[in-house]
Amino acid sequence: MWFLYALGSAVFAALTSILAKIGIEGVNSTLATALRTVVVLGMSWVMVFVSGAQSGLPDIGRRSWLFLVLSGLATGASWLCYYKALQIGEASKVVPVDKLSVVFTLILAFVVLHEQFTVKSAIGAALITAGTLVMVL
Repeated sequence: MWFLYALGSAVFAALTSILAKIGIEGVNSTLATALRTVVVLGMSWVMVFVSGAQSGLPDIGRRSWLFLVLSGLATGASWLCYYKALQIGEASKVVPVDKLSVVFTLILAFVVLHEQFTVKSAIGAALITAGTLVMVL
C-alpha cells in the first residue's frame, strides 16, 4: 500500500511543479509560496478533522514536537528555494535537480537513522545523480 501512496505523491508533485510554474508567472516567489502554504495548511487540518486524528494532539511528546517543527522549517526552506528556482528557471531543469533530494535522503538516512546503504542504493543514487546531470546540462 505504501507504494500506491508514494506513486500518488510523485504524480501530485509533478502536477505541483507544472501548476506552480504556470501560477507563479508575474508573482513574487515568496508570496506564491506563502499562498500555497495556506492552502496546504487548510487542506491538512480538514483531513485531520475528517479522519478524527485531532484526538492524538495531546499525546505528541516534546521530542516529536521538536522534530516536527524542524521538519516544517526544512519544508518551508525547501519550498521557498523551489519556487524561486521555478520562477527563474525551466521546470524541466528545476524538477530533476530538486529530485536529488532522493540522493540526499539516502545519505542522511544512512548517517542519521543508521539505515542500510546497500550496493543497490549506491547504484540507484549514482544513476539518479547521472540522470539529473544529463537532464540539466
